[in-house]
Amino acid sequence: MLRIIETQTPESESFIAKLNERGRLMDETILKTVRRTLNEVQSEGDKAVARYTRKLDAPRISVKELKVQQSEFKQAYAEVDPDFIEAIAHAKKNIESFHQKQMRTSWFSTEADGVLLGHIIRPLKRVGVCVPSVSQLLVSSLLMVVIPGVVAGVEEIAVCMGPMRNRKINPHMLVAAAECGVNEIYKCGGAQAVAAMAYGTETIPPVDKIVGPGNLYVQFAKREVFGHVDIDKIAGPSEILVIADSTADPDYVAADLISQAEHSPECSAILVTPSRGFAEQVKAAIEVQAQALPRQNELIKAFENYGAAFVVEDITEAIAFANQIAPEHVELHIENPLDWIGEIRNAGAILVGPYSPEAVGDYIAGPNHILPTGTAARYASPLSVHDFLKKTSLISYTKTALEKVTPDVVKLAEVEGLEGHAAAMKIRFEDE
Repeated sequence: MLRIIETQTPESESFIAKLNERGRLMDETILKTVRRTLNEVQSEGDKAVARYTRKLDAPRISVKELKVQQSEFKQAYAEVDPDFIEAIAHAKKNIESFHQKQMRTSWFSTEADGVLLGHIIRPLKRVGVCVPSVSQLLVSSLLMVVIPGVVAGVEEIAVCMGPMRNRKINPHMLVAAAECGVNEIYKCGGAQAVAAMAYGTETIPPVDKIVGPGNLYVQFAKREVFGHVDIDKIAGPSEILVIADSTADPDYVAADLISQAEHSPECSAILVTPSRGFAEQVKAAIEVQAQALPRQNELIKAFENYGAAFVVEDITEAIAFANQIAPEHVELHIENPLDWIGEIRNAGAILVGPYSPEAVGDYIAGPNHILPTGTAARYASPLSVHDFLKKTSLISYTKTALEKVTPDVVKLAEVEGLEGHAAAMKIRFEDE
């Protein structure tokens, strides 16, 4: 199930090229469908949203049922067990605590001659959230997307997620949203949800920004509406890269690789180790553990498509390999892992030691699990409070301060051929 590859070989280069292609999302058939959906929702509003929702999720849903009612929240609480609510509360507390540390306030600076400069930092007014809830029930992603917005102070958070065939939203999703303070939820997913939030319909008011994970239809739709609204990022399939030496536990490593592979056949699960013998142990452990898991089809295909164990010379080469791949998650199962953290430049999240599995980061540790994928960790960051804030520059000059800089501004403006800019400076001092 897990192929073993020596680095610096044609097979290695071919596999790395295949991995890099995962970040280049392009499918003309999907794009054509998404553009048609966006156009229909923009022109027809609720009617188109309901039509697509009937086609893809709930065959009998009506326009009047698109918005979740308070009675549905009450019913949802009756359908989930207390242990689930307790787990949500635990995760929520940790996620809130972590993201509160990211908050920044407006600042102002007084310069020479009475000049005042600064940044005014405000939360966005209205944000739309897309979260998978049918093919995959991503309660954790709902928390990770909504809580930073709440911490940032966003006034209105609207959540769109696909309904089940019975026209209801999964009760676990409704309860999770309610526990985060969100009660504006709409029964639609996919590209039609992105379109509804971007352009607005009779039922769904437009938003300023759309955030959240989703399939290729959602990601393509977000890319298409960017500019009309802001988006967080284009998120691809999940990724994990485990760096391990002979001191690691092969069963732990195998379990962590499986935890990502089970998401979908497009996920990548990579082991990098100086020990071929250890790679063989992990391969055997994966085959044993996979037999006991329900999502065998997904994880087997993921390992066939994007799973591999790379054998390197040493940990230094392993770190360099990780930086080249720039994966979503990097796990360190090595001696003295803290000594190597500073060497890892390109990763969405670094999980250190045998008792920091990617799963704890996904659910309850606190840092956001909406991370850059497809080599985007070279330049991008995890979702954070900053994604829900905007900054406005403040500039206040006195007459004395402006007079001193006028010659330089005039010179620069004239070089650029913008005489109006120069004139706007000179006119203030013509009488002197």
